[in-house]
Amino acid sequence: MLPKPIHLFLFFSFFFDVQVSFTQSIDWEPQDKIIFEHYRKHIDPIRSKSKELILQQTAEFFLNAPYVTGTLDKNDTERLVINLREFDCVTFVETVIALANTVVSDDLSFDNFASQLKRIRYRNGVVDGYDSRLHYTSDWIYDNVKKKILSEASQRLGGISETKTIDFMTSHRTAYRLLKTDDQMLERIRNIEGEINARGGFYYLPKEKLESAKVDIPHMAMIAFTTSIKGLDTTHTGFSYKKDGKLTFIHASSAKNNVVIDEKTLSDYCKKQKSCTGITVMLVR
Repeated sequence: MLPKPIHLFLFFSFFFDVQVSFTQSIDWEPQDKIIFEHYRKHIDPIRSKSKELILQQTAEFFLNAPYVTGTLDKNDTERLVINLREFDCVTFVETVIALANTVVSDDLSFDNFASQLKRIRYRNGVVDGYDSRLHYTSDWIYDNVKKKILSEASQRLGGISETKTIDFMTSHRTAYRLLKTDDQMLERIRNIEGEINARGGFYYLPKEKLESAKVDIPHMAMIAFTTSIKGLDTTHTGFSYKKDGKLTFIHASSAKNNVVIDEKTLSDYCKKQKSCTGITVMLVR
């Protein structure tokens, strides 16, 4: 048995190395921690309230934050990117869920938030290259249901099955900076697409049913807009939002260039999008 001082030295050295390694694998700016501290003060009065209210207050905290694409693809080596300053539709959803889960875990620390975000964004919660990130929404949903972060509600609400082939990324490799010239990564993504397609599809609520189903779609459910675009499962994400009997959604909007509570109802929004076929509905557990 090692002498106690040596044993403690080895333990703390190992702990420090792990912490340093984890910190070095995260991409964030000092302003992100400042925003996080503002969020802590914002959410502290309702920490003991319902998950639904925590999700709502978290999403509303980021109202008017800028819409920016490509924030996860700036590094040549895959790293966990934390950006509380600006969002696309997916990073907004991921960040809101990760922060809400941080709150209910009773460890409202930046490190815990980073761990929660990593668990949501990456397959099995492990950062291991560009292909470990959950790029397709249907794959993202599948993995987060498996991790018990989400639960599927589309089928229960009267949804139907979508069994189209998912291969948009490999069919449009030039649209993805990290796929343009990397043939090995292209094949890895192709294998992931094969795994997605082998699952037999996913359920979605057709847009024709959105108006009649609005009473049953929960407030602050995670939603994704399904599409008729070949090879692609969804084109947009957000959270359902109910106010004064109206069902709309809160999202990072490319049209408005920031995070907004949409003025359109869910049904009207989907009807006005030519390629929109409906929505998937997921409950945040």
